[in-house]
Amino acid sequence: MEKTKTVLVLGATGATGRLLTKQLLDQDLRVKAIVRSPGGLPESLRRHENLSVIHASVLDLSDFEMAEHTAGCDAVASCLGHNLTFKGIFGQPRRLVTGAVKRFCQAIGANGSDKPSKFVLMNTAGNSNRDLNEPISRAQSCVVGLLRLLVPPHRDNENAADYLRTEVGHTDTGLKWAVVRPDSLFDEDDVSDYELYPSPTRSAIFNPGRTSRINVAHFMADLITNDDAWKKWNGQMPVIYNKES
Repeated sequence: MEKTKTVLVLGATGATGRLLTKQLLDQDLRVKAIVRSPGGLPESLRRHENLSVIHASVLDLSDFEMAEHTAGCDAVASCLGHNLTFKGIFGQPRRLVTGAVKRFCQAIGANGSDKPSKFVLMNTAGNSNRDLNEPISRAQSCVVGLLRLLVPPHRDNENAADYLRTEVGHTDTGLKWAVVRPDSLFDEDDVSDYELYPSPTRSAIFNPGRTSRINVAHFMADLITNDDAWKKWNGQMPVIYNKES
């Protein structure tokens, strides 16, 4: 019998992170969740026998603690993001996502596991996959340039994905990755039909699509548990949209 997978979730108290945590637990996986405020998790999750809650701020962990928390994990899933408040957007830490991705990838490498671990990062359709040289209009390029200059979370998302693309790359034998790019996020109660593409099929600035958070969580969990899905999207930055009726 295959050993039960263990997944470390970053950002588990966020709107999407809570849904991902539930998706993983519903599939009988063991989940470790690093959270600053355990009360941000619903009680039904906090009491789940397969959930281990680690009360800490991600970037305050030492290298040793990060290596300890990633030890024995088959995957790390990050739903980290900046709060949509003035302090959350312009305050510290401005490199929350990039810092977490970099340090946890290094922690995975330090463990020296004999099988590759997965890193699944939630990102945004507004960030281009520069491995594919995705075409965007001049107008969108100007807007994205302004966002990169003026809105720290956008630059943080870009740098986090770029770290996986360029520093971890596609040949690392100990760590494999995928970056999930939803468009305009909204809440929905149930998983619905969704579509996946290697690159955006519409402008994230001038003609955005819609993606429910629960569908993002479902796809991230599928990447972790479904070998066929992982083989298809490993090392890529799939864009996810809700299927239009």
